[in-house]
Amino acid sequence: MRVLILGGTWFLGRRIAERLAQRGDQIMLAHCGSPRSAPGLPGTHLTAERHNLARHAGRIKDFGPQAVVDTHALTATDVDAVLPVLPHVPTVVLSSQDVYEAYTGLQVGRCLAPVPITEGSELRRERYPYRGKGYPGVPDDYDKLDVEARWLPRGAVVLRLPMIYGPHDWQRREEPILRRVRAGRDRIPVGAANLLWTRAYVDDLATAVLSALDTRAADGQALNLGESGTVTVGAWFQQILDAAGFGARLVRVPDDALPPDLALSGAPAQHLLTSSARAQELLGWSPGDPAARVAESVRWHLANPPDTPWTDEDAAADDAALSRGGVESI
Repeated sequence: MRVLILGGTWFLGRRIAERLAQRGDQIMLAHCGSPRSAPGLPGTHLTAERHNLARHAGRIKDFGPQAVVDTHALTATDVDAVLPVLPHVPTVVLSSQDVYEAYTGLQVGRCLAPVPITEGSELRRERYPYRGKGYPGVPDDYDKLDVEARWLPRGAVVLRLPMIYGPHDWQRREEPILRRVRAGRDRIPVGAANLLWTRAYVDDLATAVLSALDTRAADGQALNLGESGTVTVGAWFQQILDAAGFGARLVRVPDDALPPDLALSGAPAQHLLTSSARAQELLGWSPGDPAARVAESVRWHLANPPDTPWTDEDAAADDAALSRGGVESI
């Protein structure tokens, strides 16, 4: 199969490209050639901003895509720019579980939706959730609801992604714990750490994308992806410590004492726990064991640390938090 991937050089997109190449598919990656673009990725590379993709319509037509994967549509204009250029072929689009009203609840500290979240749960009422917040690389008009509204009528499979972890994670989800492991911190301050936020390993998600390309059972539908079972943030932190072979204790402290990078361990008013039962049924897909997946991810991140050292200021912030905490492990 000839697959055109829009993006495909970061994290999950990278893994999708690798997996397609491994099974013998021909791929073309259309990407902007950013510094995060991974060297040595397989396939033909078309370096172009997606808003200028029409200038390269001839190359795309010559490649003759039999399927499309859109890994990086963030806004309505991102989709509008490419739809006229792309053939009407099976398409998989990566979206986010931030489309649900529960995500607003998590952000504002109010319980706005019951869990588990299914594809029939209430969608987010507030639009443009990151407008004015200045997140790097996130435009003010970011909204996956707009992306989905354009792709679904075209028959695309929209995959709503949870928190993703694994090798090459540029957000380094496990780093709040692993940086303390590297620093030899034997006590780590955490809050109630009872948040349930569905996660998934990058390779399991890549498997789901390939399954969605290979079956027409989910065309024109949006599906949630994620682990079959989700533990609390505190239990996840403990899994990371166990995988690292490090005996630090998680010490309960008041939420207002938490260092910023451990804020996720506070006491939430809203959980973001999703069900992937429909995706498993329609795609014939199932994720791996979370504890084993965390161990794989931790091994990679310990072997590939970031260039951000632990500082005296970091230690002082942890010590200040611990001075307000108890002695019992979470």
